[in-house]
Amino acid sequence: HSAGRQMTSHFSSRWLDENGNWLNQTEMNNWSSDVAPTASQMGRAVGLALASKTYRSAGKHLAHMTKFSNEGNEVTFATIGDASTSEGIFFEAVNAAGVQQIPLVISVWDDDYGISVSKDLQTTKSSISEALAGFEANENHSGYSIFKVRGWDYPALIQTYKEAAHKARTNHQPVLVHVVELTQPQGHSTSGSHERYKSEERLAWEKDHDCLKKLQEWILTKELATEEELEEIRTSAEVKAKEAMKKAWKNFLEPIEEDKRAFLDIIKPLVSNDTVAELVKQVENDLNIRRATIDEVGRQALIALRHTDSESKVELTKWLVNYKQANMERHNSFLFTNTAASPLNIKAIPPQYDNASVVNGFEVLQHCFRANFKQYPELVAFGEDLGKIGGVNQGFAGLQEEFGVERIFDTGIRENTIMGQGIGMAMRGLRPIAEIQYLDYLLYGLQQLSDELATLSYRTKGGQKAPMIIRTRGHRLEGIWHTGSPVGLMLGSLRGVHVLVPRNMTQAAGFYNTLLAGDEPGIVIEPLNAYRFKEHLPSNIGAFRVPLGKVETVRSGTDITVVTYGSCVRVVNEASKQLEKLGISLEVIDVQSLLPFDLEHDIVKSLQKTSRVLFVDEDVPGGATSFMMQQVLEVQSGYKYLDAQPITLTASAHRSGYGSEYNHFTKPMPIDIVEAAYQLMHEANPVAFPKL
Repeated sequence: HSAGRQMTSHFSSRWLDENGNWLNQTEMNNWSSDVAPTASQMGRAVGLALASKTYRSAGKHLAHMTKFSNEGNEVTFATIGDASTSEGIFFEAVNAAGVQQIPLVISVWDDDYGISVSKDLQTTKSSISEALAGFEANENHSGYSIFKVRGWDYPALIQTYKEAAHKARTNHQPVLVHVVELTQPQGHSTSGSHERYKSEERLAWEKDHDCLKKLQEWILTKELATEEELEEIRTSAEVKAKEAMKKAWKNFLEPIEEDKRAFLDIIKPLVSNDTVAELVKQVENDLNIRRATIDEVGRQALIALRHTDSESKVELTKWLVNYKQANMERHNSFLFTNTAASPLNIKAIPPQYDNASVVNGFEVLQHCFRANFKQYPELVAFGEDLGKIGGVNQGFAGLQEEFGVERIFDTGIRENTIMGQGIGMAMRGLRPIAEIQYLDYLLYGLQQLSDELATLSYRTKGGQKAPMIIRTRGHRLEGIWHTGSPVGLMLGSLRGVHVLVPRNMTQAAGFYNTLLAGDEPGIVIEPLNAYRFKEHLPSNIGAFRVPLGKVETVRSGTDITVVTYGSCVRVVNEASKQLEKLGISLEVIDVQSLLPFDLEHDIVKSLQKTSRVLFVDEDVPGGATSFMMQQVLEVQSGYKYLDAQPITLTASAHRSGYGSEYNHFTKPMPIDIVEAAYQLMHEANPVAFPKL
């Protein structure tokens, strides 16, 4: 269940105990939490099924993961409406499952309509099984088994699914079951009538071919029951359904009625105020009151009592504070799992440099990943070009040969299902690192990350989790689609995922170590132009941990606080050297972690010293710099310490064209920071810093 957070029919199993620890999935029926965006479940389904293949092929190194698999014998059943097969992710997932040969049974429920749109406007050949015929296996190529069966034919359905499940479970072959001639008793939903778009002939056919009616006819034909026995079952079922409805409604209302009684007890001593008296009547007369009404009325009462000082008002205020807290737990909790294993509870371990060698940045990552693959047998990694050649920037070079193609492997160019694949695998106890080759291509996978991953803990109220890691690279390099830094977009769509923006590969390695020690999802954006910058290799490369939500002051100063992250840290440091010659001292703060952001409020401590702040990044104007400004000036109350207007310095609104010229004129450069900082000091002291 979703603790009331989802619409009806969006079911889910609870896989975690009260402490956020995994329950034994092999001892229960498992429903991964559903979502409303059509076809979204297909990416997740690929990962859930691929987990079975991983467990079957793993051998001894995953033998201890008995809570999640019985030698890979689990089959994933994914269901989708016929109209939703028009979504791109459906075809992407079908292809991914066929290529990887995983135990996935896809059921397409075909009732000829997508709400009101008939399938001749939806699907080539008006048949998804015919459209996908080229995916069917033959003697020369692996592929799908494809079945077509009528939805009202009970014995045919039983036989079809028996065969489909056997093929998937035994052979790890994906299966498509196209279930046709389905009917809609009430149309798409109870809020819309299908009489508006279906002919009388169609409606009559649907009534005649209703699945329950056809099942009854079959039972009577086979003499499995009499008409009287079936009528008794119908009557009993109707009574049972009504009783269940009444019980559910009672269970829903009783706690709210208790809140209502408690609220009236606390507010009635204040009815001498006319407004409060009217509000009390409103609550008393509301027979189906909601918690929102109680909260609203209580807060309106406090406004009406603003000139009143009494013990009763104090008690009402306390009650409302507690009520708000209870409702926040009920409605707003579990954006993350919030367990003892949360990355926020992982203690920092500094890197150690015992006779440290100087290596390329990508080599730091190689050593980090090697150490973690040795430590965590459940760790897997995949992405475009990640396996055989070790990634376009060599972070995994040589690791596939060392740890095997089952753990480090290539995928096709399919970012949406790469993300979905990671989500599903993480739901079954594995620890996937799923790569988006460049941050510019995140948009292809953003739907899965935003709708599926970021909402998972919230929409199940801590009942399910998927602690996957998304690895990508971005910021400045060359070209419109290799210089992206759409961080503001991510901050708005990925609440529920930790967003980490290290300035170099050592910091990135520390973040990977921290995320792997925790149980929540995170995305790490490696600085694209830093793979061949030289760094010292920590001797504890797989053990040191960079804390989430902790900023780092990389340069101390007294005049201006500069808040930045990623590749811009190097740019700001270069500018600070030039400004020092002009008599201007910058305090440079590397945010490192945008979600969460500066949990200890260290940036505002810097503002108390400098009284001036400059926010710098490579996002568009009003993007992530605005988020950072809101965090510092509003959340940390930094506005109180400013003697000058806060400034943001960003990339241009357009993307950066190809070539170094575009980089200079589009992205913040050291000279841009020098001029912005100098202008701040000119306003403060025009004599010492005359106008440029």
